[in-house]
Amino acid sequence: MDTKFIGKKSAAAGGWGALKSCGKQLLQSGMPISGARTMLKANQPDGFDCPGCAWGDPEHGSSFEFCENGVKAVAWEATEKRATPAFFAEKTVSELRRLTDYELELNGRLTHPMRYDAASDRYLPVAWEDAFAEIGSILTRLDTPNRAEFYTSGRASNEAAFLYQLFVRVYGTNNFPDCSNMCHEASGIAMRQAIGVGKGTVLLEDFEEADAIFVIGQNPGTNHPRMLGDLRRAAIRGARVVVFNPIRERGLERFSDPQDKMEMLRGGSTDIASLYLQPQLGGDMAAVRGMAKAVLAAEDRAVAAGLPAVLDHAFLTEHCADFQAYRAAVEATGWAEIEDQSGLSRQEIERAADVYITAERVICTWAMGVTQHLHSVATIREIANFMFLRGNIGKPGAGLCPVRGHSNVQGDRTVGINEKPEDDFLDALEKHFRFAVPREHGHNVLAAIGAMLDGSAEAFIGLGGNFARATPDSALVEMALRQLKLTVHIATKPNHSHLMPGEAAFILPCLGRTEMDLNEAGNSQLVSVEDSMSMVHGSAGINRPASPHILSEVAIIAGIAEATVGSTVVDWAELADDYDLIRDHIEATIPDFENYNARLRKPRGFHLRNAARHREWQTPTGKASFSSEALPDETVHQRARKGEGGRFALQTFRSHDQYNTTVYGLDDRYRGVYGERQVIFIHPDDLKAMNAEAGERIDVVGEHDDGIERVAEDFRLVPYDIPRGSIAGYYPELNVLVPLASAGKESDTPTSKSIMVSFRGRNAA
Repeated sequence: MDTKFIGKKSAAAGGWGALKSCGKQLLQSGMPISGARTMLKANQPDGFDCPGCAWGDPEHGSSFEFCENGVKAVAWEATEKRATPAFFAEKTVSELRRLTDYELELNGRLTHPMRYDAASDRYLPVAWEDAFAEIGSILTRLDTPNRAEFYTSGRASNEAAFLYQLFVRVYGTNNFPDCSNMCHEASGIAMRQAIGVGKGTVLLEDFEEADAIFVIGQNPGTNHPRMLGDLRRAAIRGARVVVFNPIRERGLERFSDPQDKMEMLRGGSTDIASLYLQPQLGGDMAAVRGMAKAVLAAEDRAVAAGLPAVLDHAFLTEHCADFQAYRAAVEATGWAEIEDQSGLSRQEIERAADVYITAERVICTWAMGVTQHLHSVATIREIANFMFLRGNIGKPGAGLCPVRGHSNVQGDRTVGINEKPEDDFLDALEKHFRFAVPREHGHNVLAAIGAMLDGSAEAFIGLGGNFARATPDSALVEMALRQLKLTVHIATKPNHSHLMPGEAAFILPCLGRTEMDLNEAGNSQLVSVEDSMSMVHGSAGINRPASPHILSEVAIIAGIAEATVGSTVVDWAELADDYDLIRDHIEATIPDFENYNARLRKPRGFHLRNAARHREWQTPTGKASFSSEALPDETVHQRARKGEGGRFALQTFRSHDQYNTTVYGLDDRYRGVYGERQVIFIHPDDLKAMNAEAGERIDVVGEHDDGIERVAEDFRLVPYDIPRGSIAGYYPELNVLVPLASAGKESDTPTSKSIMVSFRGRNAA
């Protein structure tokens, strides 16, 4: 049996393995020296914002504010490899479609605008003016603007995103499917209900004061590696880190900081988690409800014994609504139900609650392990409930911290990328720009795909990203894109979405975050982004553009806009030539951007005020609102366990050599997998029960009851520390199993962490 793909797991996250990986990525880019020089400007006041994750940058600055995956992201973008027209001439689109995501993007940066030619099944070069004119002509001939879908990736800057939403609303629709719909939509919805603000309430400095940090459904070692530095510093000064994650992740156990010379020389590392609990898939809400139950029981014991209160009664009385209803819901939830649904024992949950009770300042972070379930909104409301009990919102060292993914996904939403915009924002746009703003709510991602499939959508424009690979039900999405009249992809590298062309299809190459963006006068343009802590800061590239034939995102949007709606309402060319003017418009239409241009040019930028951080609750009651929702009737793990033998609850996640749909390499060092991505992580006892062996290859079959056959073929079984009955594997390869019809309640987010599957032998018919 070939088991070479299974190797030794990293002893600790970071360390020499991270440095070695950085060197490998820089060498692979073909620019090891200039690439290393480029990294010194990453996340610096006079440099560019890392195109990777949205973790915050410390205000004090540093010579090295990047991580292993930041190096991968920069090397991926700043590569010397080029996907020129010759690359597209060599192979048909049908032939390119056979390449993996990794193989396709390894060809390098796009250099010319390209148009699909159906007769030859190839992309051919096209002049920018001709591309804009044809795109504009097709858009203006649609029966209604609502037949077009305008997707946004989190890599777009504030300036590009604002101009994009302005163009689309002048055009006449609110169809803004965007990457937020597939990740933290539940966070925004739940927090707006609970505290009146859909963003996290903490700053990076709060991690320096927290007594305890709860990390739920998140793997920062791969997805937000710079966060490990903050967790490490917290652990060193004595803060306790409590982890809830079904899978044992190396970065949450131990971390060796590559920037700590002594730790590196000693080969040492720092323990991160003081308590690591592994709930079943979908069991987080029950686990948090159990902790709340333990906290309330401790309060009762304290009152009976005449001891100081456990609850923060002043906070509950002055700032909270519906506490008694929540308390009744907790008391009505029995421990048997909590244990069964969470997969944790009462004793384990009470140990976690003890950490909370004995900490004066607590931060709770979470990510997509929480947000991609049917009951994600309810789970995040439960997290907020739990934090209310001891007043852990609105004081230093405490608060709610949803950790967003892409570098400006939060900023895009702030400046108007929203299919359900607030009336105040639309009113401001209408008053400032003097045009009739569309009011009807538009399409999110799942609604957009549905509209493409039923023919009510005929055009798709993607501002960055890899829509076809990021979305669920891969086969249906491919069919949806290929039956459109128009597909347009604004991108830096070729990806699989480009290979699903509509009747007219364009690839429009744009500048990357690391590249200089010069206007007509030759002056460098500055863009801005917002991180997970609501800090807005500037970003200016330092490298020469990959090609003289590529344009900035802003210039491309302006070109399409002018060809589609003309320049009567907005002078698009003027804005494309001076981003300060775009920021003036943002300042005039969006709160908290006063003196935008001046504040942006200060080191580290500025913070967007968060009312909930100041205990100002913009909710209907004017207070922080408890939720009394019952636990789910059944989680995906419970359904798998109660069904016939051989059914499993599957979650998708990233490998360590990956960011979103971008695959940097074929290794997953922290999980001990090398040279392969088609793997399924499974508990060793589940392997035995199946009479299967490590390394055996199987097909994974979707069990969603809608009559559609979904199969992910040829995956290798890898034994791993994961709850029995739960399995895991990488996306986008497993997105074929995620049903469009399965979405989170209220959030409409694909349930990529709640997929029912079974296995089929490779020799089966």
